Amino acid sequence: MDLVDGLGFVAGVVAAGSLFPQVLQSWRTRSTKDISLMAFSVLTFGNFLWLVYGVLIGSVPVMVTNVVTGSMLSSIVILKLKYK
Repeated sequence: MDLVDGLGFVAGVVAAGSLFPQVLQSWRTRSTKDISLMAFSVLTFGNFLWLVYGVLIGSVPVMVTNVVTGSMLSSIVILKLKYK
């Protein structure tokens, strides 16, 4: 792994990790009243497009980090729909 890929992985871990507290809080409290379904839905779609971009350019850091980030975003959207 070169320096650029390493930087990409670190950036992805930080971005995906920033969503973990929200997922955990929503799951523990079973409350998502202050979460915008529209905002997280658009963000999830944007993340999916980044994943497609990563696949098209063959960038493992972009693919892996967007799969993890997409999982977190999808979890938040699912929790929002479940705990409406």
